[in-house]
Amino acid sequence: MPQQAWSKKRERQYKHIKERVKERGASEDKAEEIAARTVNKERARTGEAKSSSRLSRTDISSSRRGGLRSGTSRPKGRTKEQLYNEAKRMGIEGRSRMTKQQLQRAVDRRK
Repeated sequence: MPQQAWSKKRERQYKHIKERVKERGASEDKAEEIAARTVNKERARTGEAKSSSRLSRTDISSSRRGGLRSGTSRPKGRTKEQLYNEAKRMGIEGRSRMTKQQLQRAVDRRK
């Protein structure tokens, strides 16, 4: 899925990420999606993209974030903020007073 606006560096990055994701057992489509999203977020962070979200500009880089999260024994999954936003989209009442675990249960029950 390399785009016309991508530089040679971003094309190489896309191919590398896609290969690594496929090695971990993801399907071709899923690997392409993950690689494209990662490259586009990096482009947004560095100012290469025409438009970008605030989170894309202010969040730490994808490679750094992955490195920080790998090798830890803490539970993986969505952050409290992500769970809260999902609960908000689902219209779950009382979400502002819920803990992360309560949000997780409430969102999972709705799915």
